[in-house]
Amino acid sequence: MKKYSEMTRDELRKEEKNLEYQYEKYMLMNLKLDMSRGKPSKAQLDLSSEMLDVVNSKTDCHSEHGADCRNYGDVAGIDEAKKMLGDMVDVPWDQVIVYGNSSLSVMYDFVCRSMLKGVLGSKPWCKYDENVKFLCPVPGYDRHFAITEYFGIDMINIPMTPEGPDMELVKKYVESDPLVKGIWCVPKYSNPQGITYSDDTVRAFANLKPAAEDFRIYWDNAYCVHHLYDDKQDELLDILAECEKAGNPDMVYEFFSTSKVTFAGAGISGCAASYTNLDEIRHQMGIKIISYDKLNMLRHARYLVNQEGIRKKMKQHAEIMRPKFDLVLNKLNEELSDLEIANWIEPRGGYFVAFEAMPGCATRIIELCGQAGVKMTPAGAPFPYHKDPEDSVIRIAPSLPPLEELKTAMEVFTICVKRATVEKLLSKEA
Repeated sequence: MKKYSEMTRDELRKEEKNLEYQYEKYMLMNLKLDMSRGKPSKAQLDLSSEMLDVVNSKTDCHSEHGADCRNYGDVAGIDEAKKMLGDMVDVPWDQVIVYGNSSLSVMYDFVCRSMLKGVLGSKPWCKYDENVKFLCPVPGYDRHFAITEYFGIDMINIPMTPEGPDMELVKKYVESDPLVKGIWCVPKYSNPQGITYSDDTVRAFANLKPAAEDFRIYWDNAYCVHHLYDDKQDELLDILAECEKAGNPDMVYEFFSTSKVTFAGAGISGCAASYTNLDEIRHQMGIKIISYDKLNMLRHARYLVNQEGIRKKMKQHAEIMRPKFDLVLNKLNEELSDLEIANWIEPRGGYFVAFEAMPGCATRIIELCGQAGVKMTPAGAPFPYHKDPEDSVIRIAPSLPPLEELKTAMEVFTICVKRATVEKLLSKEA
């Protein structure tokens, strides 16, 4: 098919009519399809159903060091859960703290604590005359940005590259402005682009010389084990070890969870950090909570056990996820490649496909999809303040719908992309 950019005005009008006709057919189907968030499918949740039988009324509920997991205590989590999570992210287990089901809530708490009490005795962020600042690689994770926006922290866009965030720009801000207190990072199979930070990028992070003594890297390693392929798997350098080598052991907090390994709403989460950071964190935890759900920690540790157990579980997830990603990418290639009206990245893991439409089209594409019964993440969501400067980035989340529903959703999506693009081209020529 002829590229849209090469079509005459009459040809574009003819294509617009054709697309409107195709769109109306889907409108009549009264669809209710959801690609709005990276939720695991029922089939994925079913993979861990046997874990519910690991702890029951006949189970010895004592941890390996003898604590009764039904009782108070072990505020930082039981050792076997620390070891299992340490295996998952490849960090020493004694540098791990185990929390409840949500790593996002842990990140919220860290920002809140920094706002109210400061970091390792430094000035609380709320005491500054000006707003403190966070760097935000874009496109990025909307819930990260929601946390910093909630606390009134100014957010600065940092463009993503195929190697990770633009480190020259990161270095410029971090090393010159003491009000820059942190940066959000999803370093492996990033949300939404699926990019894994290169070794050079990780080392550049570790060797930063921040103007602020309390600057921290918020290293949200949410997709560390979420590979799609057996033969194409990204590797990520250990940020804690690199910061230690660079003489910056306290500069990073690493977060992770089993939310998309076992049950999305009933997993366990963790944080890894330097021993100095851990002392401060444990002190605050001892005031906030007596203990998290140690029975759930025990359940996870006995079910997943170690890195090998996690690897086997994630291979099962990949068998479900891979056909969905293949379907999405094949559909984009079949319907849009020849038209040269959009770009996308083919990830090796994670939960999303980042789609870049013609500038000025994302909002209209999402609107058209919604009217046809296909729910997607709002345009602008992968940017601070929901403001995409180009109105072009759309996050596609293939995980939740069954394959047949996903196929229909992608048919609608590609029609909407074409229609919004033609409308934009015709409006330019008017």
